[in-house]
Amino acid sequence: MAKSPKARADASAPAPRGGGGEVHWLMRPRTIRGLWIGFIAVLAATVAAGFAVDLHPHFEVERWPAFFALYGFLACVAMVVASKLLGFLLKRGDTYYDR
Repeated sequence: MAKSPKARADASAPAPRGGGGEVHWLMRPRTIRGLWIGFIAVLAATVAAGFAVDLHPHFEVERWPAFFALYGFLACVAMVVASKLLGFLLKRGDTYYDR
C-alpha cells in the first residue's frame, strides 16, 4: 500500500529524542521557514528605520544607507573566516593524545 505524501514527509523527518511521537517544534520545516521570514522582516524594518531617523554620524561613511547592517554582516564574516584559519593553524592530528 502506497503512503500518502504527508506520511512520506513525516518519515523523512529526524527521529525525536526520548521516544516521543512528535518532532520538536524547532525541527519542523514550517517553523524554520517562519523564523527565516521573521528574521528577514526584522532586518528589513531595521534598515528602513535608518532612513526615517535623523542620524548624527561622526564619519561620512556612517551616512551610507544600511551601513551598520553591512558592517555587522562583514564583521561576522570576518570572524568566521578568522576562526576557520585559527582552527586550521591549531589543529592537531587524530592520534595526538594516543601517545
